[in-house]
Amino acid sequence: MTDIRNGMPAKQLPDVVWRKSRHSGAVGNCVELAPLVDGGIAVRNSRYPDGPALVYSRDEIAAFLHGAKDGEFDDLIV
Repeated sequence: MTDIRNGMPAKQLPDVVWRKSRHSGAVGNCVELAPLVDGGIAVRNSRYPDGPALVYSRDEIAAFLHGAKDGEFDDLIV
C-alpha cells in the first residue's frame, strides 16, 4: 500500500483518475483533481502532471468550493 502524503509525486498516487474543468484552456493551464481511496482529494497542476500533488480532506475541498461559489476569491481574478 502506498503512503499517500502531501507533496508526493502525482505519478506515484495509486489508481487515480484525474479530472480537470471543461473550462480549462487548451494549453493545459488548469488544476486537476482526483478522488483518493482513503476519501481524500488530490490536486495537481495540469502543466506538470508528474509534479507534486497536494492532498486535502473532503471537508477542506468542500470549504474551498463553498468559498469560491460565494465569490470569496473573485478579487484574485484579473
